[in-house]
Amino acid sequence: MFSGAHVILYSRDSDADRAFVKDVLGFAHVDAGRGWLVFKLPPAEIAVHPAGDQPKAEFYLMCDDLQRTLARLTARGVEVSQPPSDQGWGVLAAVRMPSGAELPLYEPKHPVAHSLSP
Repeated sequence: MFSGAHVILYSRDSDADRAFVKDVLGFAHVDAGRGWLVFKLPPAEIAVHPAGDQPKAEFYLMCDDLQRTLARLTARGVEVSQPPSDQGWGVLAAVRMPSGAELPLYEPKHPVAHSLSP
């Protein structure tokens, strides 16, 4: 039925953030035309949580080893904007993209769904 998921990150400096995803994070990409890059994401999963007031969506890049990932990124000059914090169910952190936006990173401590067979 579904062939994939398409995530959009809105940015105040989309050219710089696209270069960050391509050059620093190293995500493979296609050019959808006129330099508009669309990136291949790692396997994904979706969770539905209760909302307090307004429903919202969040995007996290998942890591098997968050400390190692942060070390690699800081070695490339990336700023850690939120240091790792253990939430019990996972460890969360964030890095700063060139536009100033935060990109949350997540090391789950619970079973993950992204590698399940259909």
